[in-house]
Amino acid sequence: MANFEREDNKGREIMSRKESKVNVRIDSELKRRVSTILHNLGLSESEAIRMFYKQIEHRQGLPFEVKIANEDTHRAIRDVRNREGLTSYNSIEEYFESKGL
Repeated sequence: MANFEREDNKGREIMSRKESKVNVRIDSELKRRVSTILHNLGLSESEAIRMFYKQIEHRQGLPFEVKIANEDTHRAIRDVRNREGLTSYNSIEEYFESKGL
């Protein structure tokens, strides 16, 4: 098989000898929504994944920032979920005034 072959006569993808297959499990609804977006962009899922891999290789890391939340962030999230330590304002003007703006 040549490297440029991608589909057989039934529309199934073909791998060349120099390619590897990646299998992933992903939420069905997420896959459906993303497939629609990719279709609108004129990309197949395989092409999008190849692009993602190329960007990882090019950047020597993920093509977006990944952070682990620190304890202050965890505490703030906990406070909001528990509705603790929150300040409310009656208007945007009142908020700006409280900040000296």
